[in-house]
Amino acid sequence: MATDYDAPRKSEEDIKEDSLEELKTRRTETRSAVVDEDEAEAADAYELPGADLSGEELLVRVLPAQSDEFTCASCFLVRHRSQIAAEKDGLLYCSDCAG
Repeated sequence: MATDYDAPRKSEEDIKEDSLEELKTRRTETRSAVVDEDEAEAADAYELPGADLSGEELLVRVLPAQSDEFTCASCFLVRHRSQIAAEKDGLLYCSDCAG
């Protein structure tokens, strides 16, 4: 239950004067946690697993690997050449995958 620390404190006499009915009505007062959210808008933002996305078009610009980058043969991430940790059979591995 939330406590309002800025509200004036009640003395013991005030507490004794509160009737049981008054306390019950305070307890049953509507304290709904209604959120103003459009259900249709929320449903549009939710993506179901396995949904058909064949009609969607991505707007991402893909750059080719730069001269100072390599693709790790284990995790397939493009990394900077300073992260080369091992080379086996002509394949380069990053420091995360080699260690």
